[in-house]
Amino acid sequence: MNSPVQKIKERLGIEEIVSSYIKLEKTGKNLKAKCPFHNEKTPSFFISPDRGTYYCFGCGAKGDIFTFVEEFEGLDFRGALKLLAGRAGVILESYNQREEGEKEKLYRITEEASLFFEKNMKNNAEVLSYLKNRGLNDESIKNFRIGFVKNDWRESYSYLTGRGFRDSELEKAGLVKKTEKGYYDRFRGRIMFPISDSSGRIIAFSGRIFVDDGKSAKYLNSPETPIFNKSSVLFGIDKAKEAIRKNNFSILVEGQMDLILAHQAGFKNTVASSGTAMADSIVSKENIINNLGLITRLSKNIVLAYDADKAGIKASERFAKIALSLGMDVKVADIPEGMDPADLISKVGADAWRESIRNSKHFIEFMLARILKDISSDKRKAGREIKERLLPFVNDLESAIEKSHFITLISNKSGVPENALIDDLKKVESELKYEKEDTKIAIENVEKKLRKDPIERRLLGIAFWQEGLKDKKINPEPIFKKLEKVIEKYKDIKEDLIYEVEEFYSNNENLEKDVNEMLLNIEEEYLNEELMKKMMELQNLNGKEGEIEILKEINELSKKKEEIKNGRLRK
Repeated sequence: MNSPVQKIKERLGIEEIVSSYIKLEKTGKNLKAKCPFHNEKTPSFFISPDRGTYYCFGCGAKGDIFTFVEEFEGLDFRGALKLLAGRAGVILESYNQREEGEKEKLYRITEEASLFFEKNMKNNAEVLSYLKNRGLNDESIKNFRIGFVKNDWRESYSYLTGRGFRDSELEKAGLVKKTEKGYYDRFRGRIMFPISDSSGRIIAFSGRIFVDDGKSAKYLNSPETPIFNKSSVLFGIDKAKEAIRKNNFSILVEGQMDLILAHQAGFKNTVASSGTAMADSIVSKENIINNLGLITRLSKNIVLAYDADKAGIKASERFAKIALSLGMDVKVADIPEGMDPADLISKVGADAWRESIRNSKHFIEFMLARILKDISSDKRKAGREIKERLLPFVNDLESAIEKSHFITLISNKSGVPENALIDDLKKVESELKYEKEDTKIAIENVEKKLRKDPIERRLLGIAFWQEGLKDKKINPEPIFKKLEKVIEKYKDIKEDLIYEVEEFYSNNENLEKDVNEMLLNIEEEYLNEELMKKMMELQNLNGKEGEIEILKEINELSKKKEEIKNGRLRK
């Protein structure tokens, strides 16, 4: 009996799947494209329809349709399985609740909670009236599964425990808190917006206070849980991704109401950072890069439509800095001061929103206009403000042609001579050299994670699976030994990893061959990491002392990589 994985692979070719995400070019029997997993100018990403696999000669990303969807969409295996089964018309059997892993249990809890909140909403005319007064229609309320939770300490807790879930599970899902007196609901008296992953599974909630008591936060988001990482999720991405790819640009807003009203106005390529770490002032570069991951892969063009106030501008600046470094074309929507997108759409109209997107300006043009407005006609002050507030963004541009274009534009509009701007830009480049290097390393770390994590997950899944069998097909010990430093970080998802490999290798076909190949792949990745460390050591040397030793180590690591490559060629 074929497993769901085999049925899906029989019905969906890799060309069909990959081409639904990125543009492919024919090259003989194979196809090629620019790699979606790292930034490149010429295509090095090759797809083999005969083998049902892809490989990038630039960054080493490789796999099949499942790996591609997992990494592109930011999903786990079950999420990719659900998404691909839907496309292939394959019906997935219901899982055995006694054998389900921790994460699968949490998905059931959040789904059950969402159904409960939706039911509460239908029975609360006052909340429904409020949402309609804000401009939402019945269809939007239903499509975005907006719910409500009463201002009661234990209503959700009582309902969910009545459905058979344990206290500790509800706490782990982020729905209840524990005190000395027992458990109580995290969300009380709030309009509930479910946050979904890319496949549409509910993973968290954002709750807006309904009656302001002057003490509670206006918005309350789920804490991080095993299924919700705020650095890699955008609100509405499940509903926006197809429109982003089709329209070749995304719109980023801040709040849920902004997003839902934008979708209602026909702009379904809109995502929101609310409930995630995008606008957090202390967020790390890796988190922003992760958060940008899917929309960057879907389209390099983005329009920022944050509130036209100081906080909104600051959030836009933090975001634009990283986005420009990733080679994105970043524009800012023309939102009237004192308004947010939700106000603009509901109070002025969808046509006004459409015009604000149409009239969006490149981020550097937008910032220049603000600076010139702030300083009036003082040229000396203009030069100082441009150097401090604008040239750091010009420095982030990848292309020298683009830099030149914006230097000319800034000069023409500000009256500051081009040669003075070029001199100041050189100073800015020098001052921000280490910041730029730090961003580059952060980008490389995220790309490296995309290559390495899937291999580690698959190998450990096989080892965990085989460890529990009497009739072992392979010895799991070499895998455990190779991955001993990372085993701990995967132990919480052990059941999910076993489930994945059982689906792939239920007939034990290609198991030994795949394990040997993956062990070589992971060895290559570890060698690459060591090489990068040694190159950084060499770069940071103050004098000649130690240089010969480091060069010897680099040479040894390169030889080992070459041996792996030659070993593959001889097969």
